[in-house]
Amino acid sequence: MTARDEVMTRIRSALSGQPSPVVVPRDYRTTGEHPPGADAVLELFVDRLVDYKASVHRTGAPGLAAAISSVLQRDASVVVPPELPASWLDACAANGRVMRVDGDSLPLSAAELDGMAAVVTGCRVGIAETGTIVLDAAPDQGRRALTLVPDHHVVVVFAEQVVMSVPESLTLLDPVRPLTFISGPSATSDIEFTRVEGVHGPRVLDVIVVD
Repeated sequence: MTARDEVMTRIRSALSGQPSPVVVPRDYRTTGEHPPGADAVLELFVDRLVDYKASVHRTGAPGLAAAISSVLQRDASVVVPPELPASWLDACAANGRVMRVDGDSLPLSAAELDGMAAVVTGCRVGIAETGTIVLDAAPDQGRRALTLVPDHHVVVVFAEQVVMSVPESLTLLDPVRPLTFISGPSATSDIEFTRVEGVHGPRVLDVIVVD
């Protein structure tokens, strides 16, 4: 018998004869009061992001490349996941900026990622009620380390990707994929209630919302 088997046997023995567990209702709210991408949803999403000290930029699809280039203007280097649209890549490499691709076949080391000023990615879904952006390591987002090591994260969110509520977002996520939930720049107030940014991820978060 393994240690786990022994522990489980003791638990079952202790629980024998106890009343059956109460059935928990599962009638959770799975949709928001507004459809994905509605004006009210986007306004709440932006409001929550700003409250979390993220910088939000609104643009239409034709202005996306210019928006990416603009938020990267102070960065000398940028790393990108293996699959971004060509126009995004051109914007990342504009103005003589060093651009590197972090791919499965040739991933950058932690030291190399730390040497990159910024990272540009897409996302899987945005959640308006919590101001949260979810990444699932798809080819336009890359592995988790890619978005946690560089100091500046630029993430592109399309209006139709933004839903109202957390339960609504969960119906769109694959639970077996590596999910990263982002609510503003990385920060903590664990030490003497003083806010410190950049502890567990990027200190700067720029969110480009494409209407």
